[in-house]
Amino acid sequence: MARKIRVVIAKPGLDGHDRGAKIIARALRDAGMEVIYTGLHQTPEQIVETAIQEDADAIGLSVLSGAHMTLFARVMELLRERDATDIVVFGGGIVPAADMPELTEMGVARIFTPGATTGEIVAWVRENLGTS
Repeated sequence: MARKIRVVIAKPGLDGHDRGAKIIARALRDAGMEVIYTGLHQTPEQIVETAIQEDADAIGLSVLSGAHMTLFARVMELLRERDATDIVVFGGGIVPAADMPELTEMGVARIFTPGATTGEIVAWVRENLGTS
């Protein structure tokens, strides 16, 4: 039996709006994936540590605070430092189109902006991480 896709869903920083993150977590669970939701106000260090401890295949970050460039950069840096670059990072939230190329350059696999459907996100995770 194939191992299920394991995804950490996290809310980094001071952003206190977690409805979208919880919706994504539930959609991924309903699609048969194992999801670890870290809760609000997580540091990049806590998120990366959780992903490594949980043997996660991916980290999904939800950022609505405008601090996406700093938070994504720090997560990517920590993954490199911990030799865990095999963990795919994707995210969602309020991210201007002008920031997308820089996020891609730093190694973020995908950003889902408002209007993305749960079906689209589930399909992307399956296509990029396995078949669970």
